[in-house]
Amino acid sequence: MAEEPEDPIQRCFDASYRRLVGQLYAVCGDLTEAEEVVAEAFARAVASRRTFERVERPEAWLRTVAVNVARTRRRRSAIAERLGRRPGPEVRRDADLSDDRLALVAALRTLPVAQRESLALHYLADLPVAEVAETLGVAVGTVKARLSRGRIALAAALATDPLVHGGSRD
Repeated sequence: MAEEPEDPIQRCFDASYRRLVGQLYAVCGDLTEAEEVVAEAFARAVASRRTFERVERPEAWLRTVAVNVARTRRRRSAIAERLGRRPGPEVRRDADLSDDRLALVAALRTLPVAQRESLALHYLADLPVAEVAETLGVAVGTVKARLSRGRIALAAALATDPLVHGGSRD
């Protein structure tokens, strides 16, 4: 049996990286972006090692940092677009995901960011409403409203997706 790494950040990385990327994929709508924001969250954990080692729920801390990094990147990208700069080419590596997962992420991309974040964290990260509120820095009632509106919008988006009705993306 292999020994567990002594470093708490490495242990957390081994246990949480893939799960966090999956959760942030739904939040970001892009797998490469999800990998990058999770990597940035771990880099910040390393940079703030003393703080990170005292955190009661390290994965929740990393998820919050990653969501905040994704939000910052989205704001900067929007500013760049308004200033007439084009963002770099989108890197796509979604091909090895199931059609159901592709359909879900495509439908989530059509939703407002706040609804997408709330839905992804509640249903895909399996966080309780209170923890979603804490992660996003909003009130519990706000999360409940976003979830309610998001479920309706997501159902409508999925109803029009060709994969849901036996079609193909090709």
